[in-house]
Amino acid sequence: MSDEDGYTGAATLVVDGTEITADVDLRGYFQPIDGYYHWYGRVAADPKLAETVGGRKKACEVRIGEHTAEGELSDPDPWGRYRLTGTSTPPFAVPKTLAEVEEATA
Repeated sequence: MSDEDGYTGAATLVVDGTEITADVDLRGYFQPIDGYYHWYGRVAADPKLAETVGGRKKACEVRIGEHTAEGELSDPDPWGRYRLTGTSTPPFAVPKTLAEVEEATA
């Protein structure tokens, strides 16, 4: 059993008003020391994203189904995948009750 939650699949990223559909691999955890939920991951290499972001840090909105969150894209890795991070409510479903946690681990 892991203390992390996550999502792997398609997401819509909105950067400078441009919507880009890309594959993401995200994880997250609640940090009791600061009281925030921290989420992070990678965006698959995508030419349109690379052109829009231009290799720099950029704020973005992440949409996955009915979930939306503000995050930040950072510099790309050698394979052209941008790192994506955020704090607070993530752009994916997270179990909020003991019943939901038990259901997720069953």
